[in-house]
Amino acid sequence: MSQEQIAKLIQASSERGKPFSVLIVDDEQWVRDVFRDFCETANVFDVELAESGAEAIDKIREKQYDLVTLDIIMPEMSGLETLTRMKRIAPQLPVVVITGNATDKLVNEAGVLGACRVMYKPVRLETFLSEVTSALLKR
Repeated sequence: MSQEQIAKLIQASSERGKPFSVLIVDDEQWVRDVFRDFCETANVFDVELAESGAEAIDKIREKQYDLVTLDIIMPEMSGLETLTRMKRIAPQLPVVVITGNATDKLVNEAGVLGACRVMYKPVRLETFLSEVTSALLKR
């Protein structure tokens, strides 16, 4: 992530008078923790975590988020089903799909359903922050 992107993100956060609200959805605790830690390095995010699609849907019904990161492969409710439900509730919500082992078909379907970006695990800090920043600033 370039210094210019960081400066733009800080300026955008300052202009709006509050940090960007990000929901991180992944069934693996360590992944949620790592992505939360990534966000906290930029110091312009208010981060919440969800361990399942159902929990994420509940949170989106209760609160407005600026961005969601979403794992595609999850038990009980898949990331694609979660994405479909999210978009019914908040059609303009940017969703960045993060996956470690999804097929091209699943990734393409995520794009059709409204994901704005796709990242592949393992995700480096620089890549994560760059993609999240880009999605937020395009909003």
